[in-house]
Amino acid sequence: MPGFFERVYRLVRQVPPGKVTSYGAIARMLGHPRAARTVGWALHSLPEGSGVPWHRVINSRGRISFSRREHSANLQRALLEAEGIGFDEHGTVDWDRFGWTGGNSAPGEPPHQLVVTGKERICTEWGE
Repeated sequence: MPGFFERVYRLVRQVPPGKVTSYGAIARMLGHPRAARTVGWALHSLPEGSGVPWHRVINSRGRISFSRREHSANLQRALLEAEGIGFDEHGTVDWDRFGWTGGNSAPGEPPHQLVVTGKERICTEWGE
């Protein structure tokens, strides 16, 4: 069975261009609802040229999470805008328009449900 980081990468590869999801949503989809920071660490540790669309994962408020490397936030926004994702005047993405659910979620909420690869299973964790 692949480790948690590899499961994160497999799931993030499923996020289509022009859509975003959150760190917490990825964690919930993988059955670990309290592992949002670990999802962030997994994406932060990706080697350059990995092919994983890390830029499509943002925080649950619909904003880019800043890292110590300021340019990465600017790069992430540029990559998302190049895919047609818009930001409002506060730097927030509209979940209704750009959120990737991979399943069902309530309007205006980050995605919460998805059929995950491997043993097909549906995670329905709705808490933050």
